[in-house]
Amino acid sequence: MVYCFYNTMMAPAGYDRIEAVKSMKDKEVQELEAALEQIWEIATSKLGLDPYPTRFEIVPATVMYEVGSYALPGRYSHWTFGKAYHKMKTMYDFGLSKIYEVVINANPAYAFLLENNSLLQNKLVIAHVLGHVDFFKHNAYFAPTNRRMVDDAAMHARRINEYEFTHGRKVVENFLDAVLSIEEHIDPDFFIKKSRELPSVGAGGASAPSAPEGRFDDLRSRDEIRTAAQEFADLTPEIAMEPEKDLVWFIMQNSPVLEPWQRDVMSMIHDEMLYFIPQMQTKIMNEGWASYTHARIMREMDLPDNEHLEFAELHAGVVSPHQNQLNPYYLGYKIFEDIERRWDNPTREEQDEFGRQPGGGRAKIFEVRELDNDVSFLRNYLTEELCEDLDLFVYELVDETEWTVTEKRWERVRDQLVANMTNFGLPYIEVADGDYNRARELYLRHRYEGAELDQRYARKVMEYVYRLWGRPVHLETVVDDESTIWHYDGSQHTEE
Repeated sequence: MVYCFYNTMMAPAGYDRIEAVKSMKDKEVQELEAALEQIWEIATSKLGLDPYPTRFEIVPATVMYEVGSYALPGRYSHWTFGKAYHKMKTMYDFGLSKIYEVVINANPAYAFLLENNSLLQNKLVIAHVLGHVDFFKHNAYFAPTNRRMVDDAAMHARRINEYEFTHGRKVVENFLDAVLSIEEHIDPDFFIKKSRELPSVGAGGASAPSAPEGRFDDLRSRDEIRTAAQEFADLTPEIAMEPEKDLVWFIMQNSPVLEPWQRDVMSMIHDEMLYFIPQMQTKIMNEGWASYTHARIMREMDLPDNEHLEFAELHAGVVSPHQNQLNPYYLGYKIFEDIERRWDNPTREEQDEFGRQPGGGRAKIFEVRELDNDVSFLRNYLTEELCEDLDLFVYELVDETEWTVTEKRWERVRDQLVANMTNFGLPYIEVADGDYNRARELYLRHRYEGAELDQRYARKVMEYVYRLWGRPVHLETVVDDESTIWHYDGSQHTEE
């Protein structure tokens, strides 16, 4: 479907233009562009934000929910994205939920606004977006991300389409099913570990595993380096490898059955997940910073009374607690406000012991925005007073019949929140041995931390891993406080 845009005016320096859908009135577009200029000025001059240039596009609900379900525009096609689209679009059609905006971490950044938002809603959303983009640019966990992933995702989609044409759509889809079953099991510190070398992703497929880089490699000849690499590859698995957290990378590099095109597809999925990892690590902080930003910007704007009332209602809906679930906007917003208040008004003891000076709240929240992720954010700044004020508690399913509040002590509540954020709330699975039984079988280990695996789900994933590895797969875990090993040989599941 083709959407026609008009009124493509050049915006002031610092951000790109607004493109408005044809159904919008000229006057409303002009008002929104004027508001964008004012919002940008407040964000950068008064609040000290420094976002990337940002391109705003106003789109209909079909486009908004398509971008929301695929997470990136132009991404490869898979049935899971279509499932997510129909679920979100159905919720929107029945008035049960609504996406006001989607923002893409890129340089320049891309933001999509819903065309049937009111003028005030789009003003608030623009202010919210600038908070996100400032966070993307300055938070340390986003530093290694690919700011051109929109272009790369489109390139990935073209390559996968070519593989579908060559090998058949069903073959590629079945392979994607297997890869996506483990896509979250990658190493967030992948870029930091210098001993790794990414495989080539061209037509030649993946490169062979290489020896770790040494400090004095520049003093050795190429023949010596090649000999050392071969000796490294010939070592026994117990000596040659340590437990590997990045399951996708390990299988991509070492599977004995994958074809070059399959390694290429796994490399693309791995690259895209590395792009999304910081967003998973900073969900509460990111939404809290954006909510804090839009609140400050909108209060600085000269809004008519009716828009002030509409803003107050919208803001209250965004940063309010949700029943039986954690609202990341609410929690992040409250913690940032609390940090600013405490550092603006330190106690005499804090001044003497930590050297805090009154009025340091603004600088402190900018420091937190730059250096922390959700785990450190909650551990360091979720206080006893905040837990009581926000009425946070832990609840569990008791006797498989009733949800009951089981913990109100603030330290336990904080620690449980941190535990839920660790490894994105996913089980920690590592490769313990890639040559188990000296038969190239794959031995995985679950680092048990009190939560058992869903056995039905885990066994299904083992079947997918078998497709990727081509040899029996073993998974060590804990069931009913006893160490257990599950086996899958391609035909049946057993355990010991």
